[in-house]
Amino acid sequence: MAKEKKLVEAITAMDEDFAQWYTDVVKKAELIEYSSVKGCMILRPNGYAIWENIQKVMDAKFKETGVENVAMPMFIPESLLEREKDHVEGFAPEVAWVTHGGNKKLEERLCVRPTSETLFCDFYSNIIQSYRDLPKLYNQWVSVVRWEKSTRPFLRTSEFYWQEGHTAHATADEAEERTVQMLNMYADFCEQYLAIPVVKGQKTEKEKFAGANATYTIEALMHDGKALQSGTSHNFGDGFAKAFDIQYTDKNNKLQYVHQTSWGMSTRIIGAIIMVHGDDSGLVLPPKIAPVQTMIVPIMQKKEGVLEKAEEIRECLSKNYKVKVDDSDKSPGWKFSEQEVQGIPTRIEIGPKDIEKNQAVIVRRDTREKIFVSLDEIESKLSEVLDQMQKDMLERAKKHLEENTHEAGNWDEFTEIIEKQQGFVKAMWCGETECEEAIKDETGATTRCMPFEQEHLGDVCVHCGKPAKKMVLFGKAY
Repeated sequence: MAKEKKLVEAITAMDEDFAQWYTDVVKKAELIEYSSVKGCMILRPNGYAIWENIQKVMDAKFKETGVENVAMPMFIPESLLEREKDHVEGFAPEVAWVTHGGNKKLEERLCVRPTSETLFCDFYSNIIQSYRDLPKLYNQWVSVVRWEKSTRPFLRTSEFYWQEGHTAHATADEAEERTVQMLNMYADFCEQYLAIPVVKGQKTEKEKFAGANATYTIEALMHDGKALQSGTSHNFGDGFAKAFDIQYTDKNNKLQYVHQTSWGMSTRIIGAIIMVHGDDSGLVLPPKIAPVQTMIVPIMQKKEGVLEKAEEIRECLSKNYKVKVDDSDKSPGWKFSEQEVQGIPTRIEIGPKDIEKNQAVIVRRDTREKIFVSLDEIESKLSEVLDQMQKDMLERAKKHLEENTHEAGNWDEFTEIIEKQQGFVKAMWCGETECEEAIKDETGATTRCMPFEQEHLGDVCVHCGKPAKKMVLFGKAY
């Protein structure tokens, strides 16, 4: 029993040290391993399987809207990256450069893609000639490199996995429609599959993507009250099209520039799952995205018929659920601890006494509730338990978001909330970047977004007192 306790004790309590708790969970749940490359992580099977499930769901949703997958090169010639001035300035500090091929110095440096706008633009300039070639709705699932100064698993690493969608349209309206459509898709996915409620809104001029006309974002609130940008969608207008000369002949035989979008979600979202749902015993995975939805733990498994019954239950359930049997020679208590640390939504306990009674015990990971079920009804009961757990996890996260979203009518209220409470602060803002930067310098809070659902909280800016233009969601962030 001491050993079993030790496994959970190895995780620091989140109220004691949230950053250490997070590091402990990603390691103990075997999601990642640190690599010998500074700032890069190894995604272990438990971690990669979560990403695979995210990818599977999102990929199907993209394709329902006409998106097709492609694969771009990982290298970008320096001259290509420099074609869009704002874009290259935005990414220059984070770029990794290739200067040699073998022992030979390259005539032109190649950047390892930090994002692929320039590659897609170069590609589109070659394949788009007529209005009949539009729209182009492409996406790729790749890794990108951004040379980060300080890194944390999933949240900020020098290399990370993501999807990046890039579309080209005939009109500004079509591009805007696609930009909003993809952001809504991200928001729905977070809520329906990850049980994470988000706030949708537009980034300020200062915070928008380098080279974009507008950036839309979904912002989630972590357990410690910090914000996490969880997905973004950008409307480029025709800025990149002009820089890369992407023109098409319209129905009137006139040359027009295309309008473009890009949108992405990365492995960062796994960090959100950990920090929204995890507890002091480890990871808690929403059933809809969990690689294993239930772990069957045989009790007194050396007794006749126990392992056979466990396997029989697995076969019955595996038609509709992701199920495993832990038939290792570890003690049941150790197996329970492992299942809890790894966040597997439910476990099914089955032993000789249960078999005699034709029953099993389903234990929920989030509440530890034990549900005794007849083996004849185990499939339907597991379905009920998983559905209820998914709903409960979303409701708890919504409650946390609501309870930790505050309003500030003046600067004193604003600073007091930031200093003494946690979470989001809704406040009016004048729209000036200087004021936005002053708020960050004085409090550490950044503008997370200008929510689509605007509220009128007052007539003047919370910081400078000038006439207010927008209600903004402020917060400290990862």
